[in-house]
Amino acid sequence: MSASDRRAFSRGPVARDHHRIRRVTAPDSLDLHHQGEERVIGVYLLETADGLALNDCGPSNCIPALEERLAERGLALTDLGHLLLSHIHLDHAGAAGGLVRKHPGLQVHVSEIGAPHLVDPTRLERSARRLYGDEFDTLWGELAPVPQQNIHVVGAEVVGLVCFPSPGHASHHVCYLSREGTLYAGDAAGVRIVPDRHIMPVSPPPDIDLDAWERTIDEIELRAPERLALIHFGVVEQPREHLRRLRRQLRLWAQRVRQGMSEEEFIDAARADLEEEVADAPYYERAAPLWQSYLGLKRYWDKQLQSV
Repeated sequence: MSASDRRAFSRGPVARDHHRIRRVTAPDSLDLHHQGEERVIGVYLLETADGLALNDCGPSNCIPALEERLAERGLALTDLGHLLLSHIHLDHAGAAGGLVRKHPGLQVHVSEIGAPHLVDPTRLERSARRLYGDEFDTLWGELAPVPQQNIHVVGAEVVGLVCFPSPGHASHHVCYLSREGTLYAGDAAGVRIVPDRHIMPVSPPPDIDLDAWERTIDEIELRAPERLALIHFGVVEQPREHLRRLRRQLRLWAQRVRQGMSEEEFIDAARADLEEEVADAPYYERAAPLWQSYLGLKRYWDKQLQSV
């Protein structure tokens, strides 16, 4: 063994590939180039107590890009032991079934609510097709089932990471916190295309819950992560300031819809917010279409009125 290899072993867990040894640092973002665009969907490669894992996996039409990103690191799908899903929306989990078909040993971790929809994605696909219409297949590709034997319902700890419920964006959302202080946030911390500062609290239908999201932000703040790993897109190194601005923007969006803004007015206002802070505003909407957030917030307030 060379001196450099001995140093790699001394630093902790490593991945082997063709007798080469490399350190897998966390968080390691893999850009899936969704629809040919950079910085729209990124997933994370991380070392766990039981080998290499992937945090979220993107849609099935991004599987070739995922394999390319792994190959660039000297890895293949079969080097992954676990898939840690934040929630089952297609931009985060649509490829799960396809990945297990290619790598039957992959173990998939998901919330109790989300698990049945991975085993039988019929209702999930039907709902998504209503939302996306003819664009469904182009945007997401195949939605394949995950075999029951590959599914693990998450608890308070998953392969050495702390796991906790984080509803708001979705009722079944969970986050993972590594011992190094990285919070793998899914969509619970919103959309922010790093290095930009602007945050969009993406809120698509059907189950946005503003009160639950406020509590989730409280919970993340209480756990005081060192950094946030965002699927859309990049690593945030100042989580306290990010969460403060996320909360402010969520309340602003919610109030606009509650006060009666139309979809067009809401989109115009959100775009104006963007243009104040970022040079290339349209690319945010590729990660978080504003019409979806309007529909999600409108549905939330309509349900609140119906319950009175």
